[in-house]
Amino acid sequence: SQIMALCISNALKLSVRPSLLALCQQQSARCLSNKQDELILDFNRCPGVCVALLNRPQAKNALSKSLIGALESAFAAVRSQRALRALVFGSAVPGVFCAGADLKERATMPESDVGPFVAKARDLLQELAELPLPTVAAIDGAALGGGLELALACDLRVASDDARLGLVETRLAIIPGAGGTQRLPSVLGPSLAKELIYTARVLTGAEAQTLGLVSRSVPQQQGANGFAALASAIELASEIAKNGPVALSMAKKAIDNGMSAGSMRAALDVEANCYARVIPTKDRLEGLRAFKEKRTPVYTGE
Repeated sequence: SQIMALCISNALKLSVRPSLLALCQQQSARCLSNKQDELILDFNRCPGVCVALLNRPQAKNALSKSLIGALESAFAAVRSQRALRALVFGSAVPGVFCAGADLKERATMPESDVGPFVAKARDLLQELAELPLPTVAAIDGAALGGGLELALACDLRVASDDARLGLVETRLAIIPGAGGTQRLPSVLGPSLAKELIYTARVLTGAEAQTLGLVSRSVPQQQGANGFAALASAIELASEIAKNGPVALSMAKKAIDNGMSAGSMRAALDVEANCYARVIPTKDRLEGLRAFKEKRTPVYTGE
């Protein structure tokens, strides 16, 4: 895991250190041949940010039973790290974020097992959506079906301009089952979401930004070695992580819960309750002191 984290970290620096290109390509090939770690957690990339990398190169990061189990463990680990301020979800496999469900595994699954498996995936992505810290999906390459549903469960999405995004389940005579029919309309509105789901259309990263499906679309420059979106997402997460952690958590809660409150009055009550949570914190006082003293605040999450 440490080697893989180093490989990806080096790959992201290639634009400023081109002499590392050959070495990193060799290291990446060696790392990606390791089938042991289907999900890699890097807590040491930058202060307050965890980088989670899907790593099933032979299956294009398809969501299998074992990968679902790894994600469950990862979310538990993230929740246990109080020092975390943000989570980045990306891929250790160049050219793909997540190709969706593992259809080879699904083909061998008894019909009676399909519903419970999809329900488990649905619950898992809801757990991701409810993590009490900002989450950023870094989409380098394909994010199709369940892969896009995974990205939709994150707060923010960054894509390379040549990424491919789509809920393509209707091509297989099924529907998105891990939250896609609900989260895509909440991002794009029901009419456009219906068009994309009905047609199973696949968008480029640039098209996705135009529609508002991703907040950033970045050029997949040769020097980035296929990880341009990951680099941009880590930069964004680092910017987020400088702010007060309790405030970040409460801002997320206020927005998410307020959106489903039913009325503006109810939504404002949600905001008021979340604001009340930040008033007694030490971080709020630290922010005021730092402003007065014209220095960078040091937040502790208390």
